[in-house]
Amino acid sequence: MGHLLRQILKFGIVGFTAFIIDFCIMMVLTEVFHLRPVSSSTISFIVSVCFNYFASMRFVFDNRREMDRRREFTLFVVLSILGLIINDVIMWFGTECAQCDYRLIKLIATLIVMVWNFISRKMLFENRS
Repeated sequence: MGHLLRQILKFGIVGFTAFIIDFCIMMVLTEVFHLRPVSSSTISFIVSVCFNYFASMRFVFDNRREMDRRREFTLFVVLSILGLIINDVIMWFGTECAQCDYRLIKLIATLIVMVWNFISRKMLFENRS
């Protein structure tokens, strides 16, 4: 149980850092470069996923010894694409349909994608010793 709590804490730190990267890039792209929120959120999400991959594999999850790096990265990308789809659907619905502030919707999307990320990555990348 202690291992799981430490892992959740590390995941939270990496995730919070990735969120700051994601949110700040989204704000700059939306406010400075006048991109639509769904577009800016897509770009910022991709940048933060790259950070998240390297940080998660280094600090959070014990890599499976039998899984090679190419396969590991491919699985991470697939899971991240699914997370991006979740993010974009929430951003689109919240900003285009519900006409809510894109920053609030991004917070909601981030919380939902964070749960997806932890569960899916834990199931695929964790050693089961």
